[in-house]
Amino acid sequence: MKFPNLVSVHGGHSGQFCGHAKDSLEEIVKAYIDHGFLWVGITEHMPPVSDAFVYPEEKSAGLDARALKERFADYMTTCRHLQAKYANDIRVYVGFETEDYSGSLDFAKALIRTFSPDYVVGSVHHVKDIPFDYSKRCYDEATDCCGGLDGLYAAYFDQQYEMIRELKPRVVGHLDIIRIYDPGYRSQLIKPVIWEKIVRNLKLVRRLNLILDFNLRPLSRGETEPYLSAPILKMANEMGIDIVPGDDSHGVDTIGVHMPGAVNMLSAAGICTVWRKPVDNPH
Repeated sequence: MKFPNLVSVHGGHSGQFCGHAKDSLEEIVKAYIDHGFLWVGITEHMPPVSDAFVYPEEKSAGLDARALKERFADYMTTCRHLQAKYANDIRVYVGFETEDYSGSLDFAKALIRTFSPDYVVGSVHHVKDIPFDYSKRCYDEATDCCGGLDGLYAAYFDQQYEMIRELKPRVVGHLDIIRIYDPGYRSQLIKPVIWEKIVRNLKLVRRLNLILDFNLRPLSRGETEPYLSAPILKMANEMGIDIVPGDDSHGVDTIGVHMPGAVNMLSAAGICTVWRKPVDNPH
């Protein structure tokens, strides 16, 4: 059997445009070419709405919200240039990854109108405006703010539902990233009060005909299971939702590394490996 084409629906964070990544965006694109990827979506983060949402790593680099908005505009220009430059070697889709905190959804819509990306990845990294995936300390703060893990998970999946409904992003990013600092997530996710929200969100993804990101970033951290965890993957497949791998790379050293294993996971789960592209008109 021929091995499926290598693709990434959520890839290409670079040190040039992301404070917690490394390598230039051109080096990232060339690495995808070297690894034989058929296509890749480059999905750097959207800039913050205001200085209140600038990450510590960005503040340490002397960046504020205005500077990050300028950097984002530079990213879009640079990515379009690379898209054309390497068109004979790989199909690059120019996108960005959204946020979900106070004011971010309206700002994301404005960015879409201004920059006309090929598509966006709809992601949630904040609960109650706290960046829960930034550190274990932030995760614990968000958990306390929500009255415990049940409250944290519930708030996350409720926010995710509203984000999907408002933005209708072509790709829903790392759907269960809320588990990031929870070693007991396997039992937490299937609690009835949480699971019903996950199923509700999956039904919305299916109704809007969106793509789920099978996100490999946890594997780069030494974990055994990507986002989506096994029960979510099974349910999404039963619903007929399109699932596509995304390596969520943060440098050339993580490009392609875990893709063969991920494809085997998806094949074993009965997932179609004829990958759906994140755009309607791929030419």
